[in-house]
Amino acid sequence: MTKATNVIALETLSCSAGWRNYYFVKLTTEEGVVGWSEFDEGFGSPGVGAVIEQLAPRVIGQSVMQHARIREDLFCTTRPGAGGVVGQALGAIENALLDAKAKTLGLPCYELLGGKIRDRLRVYWSHFVSWRAGRIPHYLPSITDKQGVREISREATQRGFTAVKTNIWRYEDNQIKGWAPGFGSPFAPELNIDRKILKGLREHLETIREEAGADIDILLDLNFNAKTEGYLKILREIEDLDIFWIELDTRDPEALAYIRSRSPHPIASCETLIGVQQFLPFLRRQALDVAIIDTPWNGVWQSMKIAAVADAHEVNVACHNFYGHLCTMMNAHFCAAVPNLRIMEVDIDRIAWDHELFTHTPEYEDGHLIIPNRPGWGTEPVEEAIRAYPPIKAHGLMGRGRTQSQT
Repeated sequence: MTKATNVIALETLSCSAGWRNYYFVKLTTEEGVVGWSEFDEGFGSPGVGAVIEQLAPRVIGQSVMQHARIREDLFCTTRPGAGGVVGQALGAIENALLDAKAKTLGLPCYELLGGKIRDRLRVYWSHFVSWRAGRIPHYLPSITDKQGVREISREATQRGFTAVKTNIWRYEDNQIKGWAPGFGSPFAPELNIDRKILKGLREHLETIREEAGADIDILLDLNFNAKTEGYLKILREIEDLDIFWIELDTRDPEALAYIRSRSPHPIASCETLIGVQQFLPFLRRQALDVAIIDTPWNGVWQSMKIAAVADAHEVNVACHNFYGHLCTMMNAHFCAAVPNLRIMEVDIDRIAWDHELFTHTPEYEDGHLIIPNRPGWGTEPVEEAIRAYPPIKAHGLMGRGRTQSQT
């Protein structure tokens, strides 16, 4: 390799995304190639950027062509504190290295992953209702009542989407109310599920079905908002409804296996795990039908390894994707190349200036994302736009008191 591929600079950038911030790694080589990745600090992970900045000197001077070696070197230096924000920092650096390597070679990133298996990715509209109802006024039109839910449900069908994912919502005096105690909204750490939550959630799902029609798939994300007893109560309440999957989070593989054994619906989980070792207990217990992998957290190269282990356990995968457009494209390259894909998560509702922040935005057609063939991830942050929208201080889950929260 005659090209100058050594890293000469690695920095982080951030900008406002309304109620949260977007975060980026910018990596520059001697030849002037710039590799980008997107990471997050708002989803319970404050401090990822500080870890990246601490690790940057070990990356400087190394070749982007040796991204696996660099990642292992960084892992060795952080092994005692592996996982958490440290693991996410390694993932962010790995993803920027992949982008720079692919651009140096003039290839899309999916070529580094073995080549694309599919040109189009079936997607589901994530945070359906949740963004417009729970993050007012950042996503328009806002939803405040059941009529708004009916309107967005018809909109999804009219726009050609074949799957949507919602959260725990109910109605009081026709006003929509969210339930996310797992994220402190409301503060109810016992995480109990009472009758009004059960009946309201069922009404919410039935409303979407009535308006969206029989042919659309409905996914339900319960997050960390219950304990085993509560998840089972919800499953019993909606056992007769047509649900694509129930998504939920628990740290206990035994508990998840128990829930799955009693669920009439497929179970998806594990979006907050980092590394093969954390996924293994869930896969060995056959605790889930779909393993959700956060590729910005893990790094796309490491995520391919996790997907391979899931495949060996006869489990398909999906990506965790609720960040900016760069994360969507990073996930799209993973989803294009991984054999055992179930479906891809995307956020269709966007803040007003999202399109200004990136050189290219995802292209959707008939409920599918079209894979681009541009080098690297296929989009880059626009630095002038990032500077035009400085980051906010009260952001993400940490700033949840300012709005009704659903993630």
